[in-house]
Amino acid sequence: MLSVSYLINSDMTEEVKNTPVESKDKTVRGKYNLSLQKQKDAPYRQMIRSDLAEELYDKIMRVLIIEKKYRDPDYSAFQLAKDLQTNTRYLSAVINVRFLTNYSNLVNEYRIKDAKYMLSDKRHNDMSMDDISISVGFSNRQSFYAAFYKFVGVTPRDFRLQHNSSYAELVESRRKAKGLATDE
Repeated sequence: MLSVSYLINSDMTEEVKNTPVESKDKTVRGKYNLSLQKQKDAPYRQMIRSDLAEELYDKIMRVLIIEKKYRDPDYSAFQLAKDLQTNTRYLSAVINVRFLTNYSNLVNEYRIKDAKYMLSDKRHNDMSMDDISISVGFSNRQSFYAAFYKFVGVTPRDFRLQHNSSYAELVESRRKAKGLATDE
């Protein structure tokens, strides 16, 4: 199974960010410095009892997803394990086996789903990218942009322009008011 880890270098130009580069560890990095890494095969993941795994899965869904704890940027796997009265190893095993991902990716997946909804809904046109990133649980804009690009394949701004016609019209009217030419 492959997972994606990322680092962001905000000083890089868009052209450099978009150019795949081979790093010292022979991984290929592209936009937002995303790289593919092999995930460890931890034997404890298969050792958890199925009834315990099912119970933890239900609790994770309730606390993390239904109660929307993923919106808290400080809510860690340790805190979730504490709330579920289990340890982080069991928690990690259940998330890996049942959700087929790790804790960070699971949390970011739901944050991005919320962000996509907000970016495509005209009721949120007045919110900046920083406002949206904070409201869905990211602690900074760079993490938001990197995670969004990883899950969706485009930047949040491009997604908003593609999926929110009223926002696209607003941007176009502002460009015309400033006397800027369109991209057509």
